[in-house]
Amino acid sequence: MTRQRKRRWRAFLALGVALTLVAAACGGDDDDDDTSGGGTKGGGDRKEDTGTVNVLNAMEPDEGDAVQAVMDDNIDADYDVEIEASSEFEEQLPIRAEGETLDIALVPQPGGVIDQAEAGTIVSLEDLGFDIAELEDLFGEYYVGLTEHEGKHWGLPTNINLKSMIWYPKDDFDKAGYEVPETFDDLLALSDQIVKDGGTPWCVGFESGGASGWPATDWMEDIMLRTAGTETYDKWVAHEIPFDDPAVVTAAEDFGKVMFGKDYVLGGAKQTPSVAFGDAPGPMFKDPPGCWLHRQASFINAFFPEDAEAGKDYDWFPFPTIEEGQDNILFGGEFAVVGTAGNRDEVVDFLNQFMAEKVQCAMGKEAASSRISPNVNVKGDCYANDILADSSEILTTALKEGTGRFDASDMLPGDVNSAFWTEMLGYMQDGASSAKSHLSAIEKTWP
Repeated sequence: MTRQRKRRWRAFLALGVALTLVAAACGGDDDDDDTSGGGTKGGGDRKEDTGTVNVLNAMEPDEGDAVQAVMDDNIDADYDVEIEASSEFEEQLPIRAEGETLDIALVPQPGGVIDQAEAGTIVSLEDLGFDIAELEDLFGEYYVGLTEHEGKHWGLPTNINLKSMIWYPKDDFDKAGYEVPETFDDLLALSDQIVKDGGTPWCVGFESGGASGWPATDWMEDIMLRTAGTETYDKWVAHEIPFDDPAVVTAAEDFGKVMFGKDYVLGGAKQTPSVAFGDAPGPMFKDPPGCWLHRQASFINAFFPEDAEAGKDYDWFPFPTIEEGQDNILFGGEFAVVGTAGNRDEVVDFLNQFMAEKVQCAMGKEAASSRISPNVNVKGDCYANDILADSSEILTTALKEGTGRFDASDMLPGDVNSAFWTEMLGYMQDGASSAKSHLSAIEKTWP
C-alpha cells in the first residue's frame, strides 16, 4: 500500500467513524480467463447506464493519475472510467451516498462499510449478482466475510497491505554483521547488541494528526496474533473477551519490552507520540544509521528517500515468532462499495474487470500506485519490485490458509478505536508498569 492510501486511512481514522460505503460487485459477462472472479448473475433492479463509471477515493494526485492510466489502458468497455481522487473524500462520501449520486467508493474500514449498509445507502453484493462462494475462493473466506451483515455482503476486497514487517538499512546491517532475527527473543538480543555497539535500535513515530496512535495499535495487533493466536484475536475484536484480558495485557507488555528497553528507541518512548509516523524511518538512512529497525506496513517505503534503493539501502523481514506455531500476519486493505446510484450494468462490469487478474496485475506493476492485490491468482511477477512481490506471496498464503487478520482498530466501534489510539500514547508517556490501567480505560469505552 502506498503513502497516499495510508493517508486515506488516516483521514478515515481521524474521524473515527464509518463514513464509508459499501457493496461491491463483480460479474462476468465474458468467459475470458483474464476476468476470472465471481460472476454476476444480473440481480437487483438495475438503473439506466450513464456511459461513465465514477470511482470516488482519497488517493493523492500522483497515485490517482497512475490508477487512471491503468484503467484507461486495461478496462475493455464502451463507457468511461473516472478515478476521482478527492482531498475531501471523508466529507464527500456520506453526502454522495445519502444523496444517491455515488457510483463506487474505495473504503478502508469494514466497520464503516457495515454502518453504511445499516443506513441503507449502498447495494449488497448479492443484489448486484455476486456469487459469494466464488469471491471466497478468490479473496479468502475471512476477507470477504469482514463486511457481512444481516445475511448479506457489502464490500468487495480490492487492495491489501502487509503490516507485519520490520525494515532495516541492509548494506549497513550486513556490514555490521547483524543477522535477521527469527524469534522475538532474537529481536530483543539484536536490539541489545546494537546498543552495545553504540547505536540506537529502533525508529518509532506515532503522530498522525487526529489519528495519532494508530501505529502503536498495529504493534499491539501484530503481537496479539503472535502470542494469543487468531481465535483469541477474533474474540478480542468481537469483545468476547475484555480489552484488559490477560492475553491483551501480555501483548502490551511484550510491546513495552521494545518501547521501554534501555536506549532502544530513538528519543525515547515518551517522544514517540510527537514523531510523525512518516518521518520516523528517516534516521535509518543516515550515515551511520541513526536507528536500525522500523516496524511499519508495506506502504512505508513511499516515505523513504527517493534515491534509496530497495534490496541495497533497505530491506525487510517478517515480524518474528513469539509463540511457536503462531506465525499469523496482520493486514489492512480496502473495499469497493456501490451506492444506490451505482446499481447499473456498467458499474457491475467495471467491478468485475477491476478485481480480475489483468487489471490487478497492471496496478501492481505501476510503481506510482504499488497496489498489492487480494486476488489470490495474481502472481509475484505482477509487481514493480521484490518487496511488493514478497509481500504479496505472504498475504496470498495467509488469505488461502486463514492465518491473516485485518487491522483490529479498523473493526472496533468508533469510541473504542479512538480510545485505543489515545491510551497507547498514554502508555508511552506513563511507562511499562501502566499497561493494564490503559487497557482498562479502553475497556470502559465499549458500548
